[in-house]
Amino acid sequence: MEVTPSPTAPDQVVRNSAKRTRDLFGSDYLLPSGFNTKPADSIGISYRRKAEYDDVQTLPPSLAEKQAQAVAGRTKRPKAKAGAAAAAGVGTGSHSSTALVKSSPAAGTQQSNGDNMPTSLVRRPMVSQQPKPEWHAPWKLMRVISGHLGWVRSLAVEPNNQWFASGAGDRTIKIWDLATGSLRLTLTGHISTVRGLAVSPRHPYLFSCGEDKMVKCWDLETNKVIRHYHGHLSGVYTLDLHPTLDVLVTGGRDASARVWDMRTRSNIHVLSGHRTTISDLKCQEADPQVITASLDSTVRLWDLAAGKSMGVLTHHKKGVRALAVHPKEFTFASASAGSIKQWKCPEGAFMQNFEGHNAIINNLAVNEDNVLFSGGDNGSMSFWDWKTGHRFQSLDTTAQPGSLDAEAGIMAATFDRTGLRLLCGEADKTIKIWKPDDEATEESHPLNWKPTWGGRNTNLGAVLCLGICLSCFEMCFATYSTIPSIFAFVWRCARLSEGV
Repeated sequence: MEVTPSPTAPDQVVRNSAKRTRDLFGSDYLLPSGFNTKPADSIGISYRRKAEYDDVQTLPPSLAEKQAQAVAGRTKRPKAKAGAAAAAGVGTGSHSSTALVKSSPAAGTQQSNGDNMPTSLVRRPMVSQQPKPEWHAPWKLMRVISGHLGWVRSLAVEPNNQWFASGAGDRTIKIWDLATGSLRLTLTGHISTVRGLAVSPRHPYLFSCGEDKMVKCWDLETNKVIRHYHGHLSGVYTLDLHPTLDVLVTGGRDASARVWDMRTRSNIHVLSGHRTTISDLKCQEADPQVITASLDSTVRLWDLAAGKSMGVLTHHKKGVRALAVHPKEFTFASASAGSIKQWKCPEGAFMQNFEGHNAIINNLAVNEDNVLFSGGDNGSMSFWDWKTGHRFQSLDTTAQPGSLDAEAGIMAATFDRTGLRLLCGEADKTIKIWKPDDEATEESHPLNWKPTWGGRNTNLGAVLCLGICLSCFEMCFATYSTIPSIFAFVWRCARLSEGV
């Protein structure tokens, strides 16, 4: 009779398989190898070192000399520090710190005295010396000029500071006497809102652009249009003249900036790259010679000779509506809704934030006395110190009798050539002229400023949060695998503390 074998239990099968594996391979592979791999490893390392660095094994004579001087300077510093420590009475027998980042001198002195100071992998934010803002006299309303039948959207002051031009939604350009505010001339020709004006400093020309896609050149000796610049596919919202070249730059709703030869009317460059409307642009003599701001939340710097972009500034979170270039310094500012940022030319390095104007900022203007003006669409006005970003005055404009409260917006603003008169074109169809209060003194109007912890450009709440996060980071570093989000949180707080 045939006997059926009983089935083997699964755990017994696993044990038998493990035993066979151990019997087959244990004697060969589970014992340490007797082969010495150190010579082979050293040969491989030397070969890779030669292949990687053989070309730069010998330094050029000039670079070798500089490096020797640098090494000599570094060797001298420890002796000087040791001498200073001995003079101060600090013991030289203390053990060296194990911190990966050098601590402040005060912390190093305490540690050498025997205090058990915790070592840190991240440098804590140090309190910097915050510069005190310059005192500026408060500004007050000087004159109100009426005459337009629509929103005043553009202003331009002529180089001799005798008159200024204004363009409005009534499709007219008006020339006003700057001293008296009286009307000199009215120019007609646009069939839609006049959005941009510029007066040539070397020619008797006035340039205008509007929502009718037209760019016109007016001869102020005959008060007639002598040139048209055709090319924009939609409304033209802004224009500016190059300070030294006979070049006109325009930008508008078609997301492109066009560079024109002033005399021949030829289109030299089409600066494309923005994704939507170009709201403002500025020209200057040095690079970047053209700066454009767009509602796509970016600011672009352009190389005028090549017609290409030099850089894109993406710090703004909302559409950028205004630009202002300092007349003396190599800096400029840009404004979006609730945010004003200052930049350094030519690379567009971020300098500081101007915080506090919570409105849609339509325009910026800066004078030689380091006074920055910002005007909002709700009629709010702010005056800032250009150096420190301190807002020394904030007020609201007043709509004229018979106007709605919603017509208090500031649509255009510019300083005159002296910087002592501020011209504002507003939604109540008037032009308001502001001036500094001559009777104000530092005693009658003291500077309302208090230094903040961490220096300028610092969000105090973010800095405090950063300090807490760094303390938690030190305590939890040994178990960082259980809290992976702490690194991202500390990084975000560090970015906030920098004001970016």
